[in-house]
Amino acid sequence: MHAARVRNYLAACFFCMQQEQTTNATFSTKLGLIMATAGSAVGLGNIWKFPYIAGENGGGAFLIIYLVCVLLFGLPLLMVEFIIGKHSGKSAYGAFRELTHNNRWQWLSWSCLLTPLIITGFYFVVTGWCLNYLTEAITNTFNNLSATQLTENFENLQNHTLRMFGYSILAVLLTAAVLWFDVNKGIERLSKILMPLLLLMMLLMAGRVLMLPGSNVGMSFFFEADFSKITPDVVLSAMGQCFFSLSIGMGALITYGAYMPKRQNITVTSLQVVILDTLVALLAGIIIFPAVFAFGFDPAEGPELVFVVLPAIFEQMSFSWFSSVLFFTLLGIAAITSTISLMEVVVAFLTEATAHRRYPLNRHKAVLITAALCIVMISVCILSISGSWQWLVIAGHDMFYWFDKVTSCFLMPINALAMTLFVGWILQKKDVKTELETHHNIVHRTYINVFWQLVRFFVPIAILAIFLNGIGIFTI
Repeated sequence: MHAARVRNYLAACFFCMQQEQTTNATFSTKLGLIMATAGSAVGLGNIWKFPYIAGENGGGAFLIIYLVCVLLFGLPLLMVEFIIGKHSGKSAYGAFRELTHNNRWQWLSWSCLLTPLIITGFYFVVTGWCLNYLTEAITNTFNNLSATQLTENFENLQNHTLRMFGYSILAVLLTAAVLWFDVNKGIERLSKILMPLLLLMMLLMAGRVLMLPGSNVGMSFFFEADFSKITPDVVLSAMGQCFFSLSIGMGALITYGAYMPKRQNITVTSLQVVILDTLVALLAGIIIFPAVFAFGFDPAEGPELVFVVLPAIFEQMSFSWFSSVLFFTLLGIAAITSTISLMEVVVAFLTEATAHRRYPLNRHKAVLITAALCIVMISVCILSISGSWQWLVIAGHDMFYWFDKVTSCFLMPINALAMTLFVGWILQKKDVKTELETHHNIVHRTYINVFWQLVRFFVPIAILAIFLNGIGIFTI
């Protein structure tokens, strides 16, 4: 009988420790929160995707629409996820149940688990490409290669199953090593180092590129708007890029919101994150477009812009080795800061979901399970890309394409739409107002009313437009 009581006491102690680990994790400083959240938002979407999307949609015209969308669309969505996480104090798993006291919205919790898990499948592959190109830049592999040879080099990488596996798994292990520690010692500490380093490297790279003869043509293309090129399609593209650049709709910002100190100002934090994210996107454009025009390449080259065109440009520049290493280092840093938040969603979900179970998962076990799941998703993508598993090619597209398509066109818009409706129509306005006000900084009543109307009406309609456009129903 005495032994049974001891066992029960120890089990209760362990349960309490587990609860503390899963619910009381917080960022210790405002800077740490901002850097971590900005790291989640800043990623390959800013440096890899933004330049070629802007190039395909008219440069400066796209930029103006994008900045408007960030303020009217991106910022409110960022705040929506923060409000859910901060007000509940839970990750995506427990937030909706905590706020509604029922399971009607639990489907959204599971969708927030599925979305980042699928994204890791292709995102870690692209991160692996970045690490591979960094290695090739360091070893000067691009030296004296023609544009055709650089294209073949990229194609050879996609057909080399073992090499893609090696670099992708390396990216998983690097991310898992950060998540192995708690939020303060892992995510927060590394974000304080990597984000300032990323900005410094981008400033150095931008300064180097702007010294190229003819770079002013690229700057004109990027900043001078030709309003005749603004079409409904350009507006939808800008809205979509804003949506995906800020990492909205995957539960990462809900998780980071749960780690937010109670007195942290959501509005100010969200605005700072949006500014940093947009700054990185602008710097990426300043780095890429002057270089592209200086050497006579097409700014609408597409996804190959980073992995084919830029190495060709670096080879024609003085200090080509340094420029190439610098660029692919910052690209790798941007990728890793995003994979950290993707995996953290799953880690937080697992620890919180099992906290009340007989065998709860501590952080270390959750990290190992998450890493294993990511490697499974990566395997599906790589074997489909390289052609090793031809049966994974569906409707002429590999799983890399489908993972991207399903998350970007379906899961993320649906999740974001549901979160917006949840805050705008399920939560009471007084609860939202409470989260937007702090003891130190009272947000003006007019702004709260504007935010409330945006979340209830404008943002859901905008998300619905992106969703219908993505699936081909709403085209202009």
